[in-house]
Amino acid sequence: MAWCTKLLSEQTVTNRITLPHNLQVSGTIRPPGSKSITNRALACAAMADGTTSLRGVLDSEDTRWMIEGLQRLGLELHFNRASHTLEISGTSGKIPSRQAELFTGNSGTTIRFLTALLATATGQFQLDGVTRMRQRPIGDLANALNQLGTRVWCNNGNDCPPVQIESTGLSGGSASVRGNISSQFLSALLMAAPYAQNPVHVHVEGELVSQPYVSMTLQVMEAFGVKTMNHAMRRFEIQAPACYQAREYEIEPDATAASYFLAAAAITGGVVTVDGLSRDHSLQGDVQFCGCLEQMGCQVTSAENQITIQGSDLRGIDVDMNGISDTVQTLAAVALFANGPTSIRNIGHIRHKETDRIGNLAIELRKLGARVDERDDGLRITPDRLQSAEVQTYDDHRMAMSLALVGLRVPGVVILDPECTAKTYPDYFQDLQSLLRGT
Repeated sequence: MAWCTKLLSEQTVTNRITLPHNLQVSGTIRPPGSKSITNRALACAAMADGTTSLRGVLDSEDTRWMIEGLQRLGLELHFNRASHTLEISGTSGKIPSRQAELFTGNSGTTIRFLTALLATATGQFQLDGVTRMRQRPIGDLANALNQLGTRVWCNNGNDCPPVQIESTGLSGGSASVRGNISSQFLSALLMAAPYAQNPVHVHVEGELVSQPYVSMTLQVMEAFGVKTMNHAMRRFEIQAPACYQAREYEIEPDATAASYFLAAAAITGGVVTVDGLSRDHSLQGDVQFCGCLEQMGCQVTSAENQITIQGSDLRGIDVDMNGISDTVQTLAAVALFANGPTSIRNIGHIRHKETDRIGNLAIELRKLGARVDERDDGLRITPDRLQSAEVQTYDDHRMAMSLALVGLRVPGVVILDPECTAKTYPDYFQDLQSLLRGT
């Protein structure tokens, strides 16, 4: 029985999978569209003047929460899942609904982006999510929106959802937002700012984490016709009122998803080509994950729209992953097979993601046999005798996708709750199967 068929059966019956091992990964893969770009493009298109056509749209839990939220707010859209295309009639900044209760699952981009967009509207709105979402902070965004003349607050009093909005629109002016928890607060503010009644000035307090995601936001905004003055990622000026313009827009493959296949080549000594991504011109900072693999000893070849990794003997590295923090778990999986320790620094903010991606990652790596020094803002991973283990995924798609790779070399690695990958990549295990030589 092919592994893919067996895998699907095990998901249905026991909600766990056992990975095949000692198989080399080889071939060409095109991951689905970027979740981060998809949800940013949806936000801008929803507020645009005219009808936007999106191509390469990701179909996953996170993007479905965003699409469902927009539909509940009265927007007209048609999503063809087979062709990954979506048409959406923009509102010219006038959201139709005056009252709505929105459920956003555990999608951080959805709840944060929609909170900011609804602050530009007139009406009363509530946004909520799963239990973990009620532990993920949003108070800094609410405070910044209040500085711009609206009313946003957290119902449970701990700066986390549910979020309540009573708004007659954004007045504009100046606002400050902390940058050390999530760059999504700033991205949400920037995308909503053109619909204020007066120009908006945003100041970032402290360190801004995950800066490439803010650069992505600015580029998507510009593609929809609104340019923002950016002063060294510390201050931003947005001329308002303004309006996004509808257009045809192509969403590139997800660079974070690509990291798993590139890492699989590194771990097994194979060769994998990711199609549709450019190392030099991608909107996504996570494309630079291939630089980490290069430092570890892999050979990287890039073309205009392709990146190829040739696996090799691996060495441990010391790396600041603040700008590409969604790939921390992927690098941790590779680090288990390196000659020497790997130190990952400046990633304290990932404790506030779908799970504590430092603390819980350390727990699972130790189960697999590694020695792990957990720090406030990172990890030091020292390879040791690796062993089989049941890996908890904590309802975190990236935990499942990254630590599954360990099973390509270590027999008996079991991934619990593999369906959590549906958050951003429902077909992940099938696509990984397609690259396994000898199955």
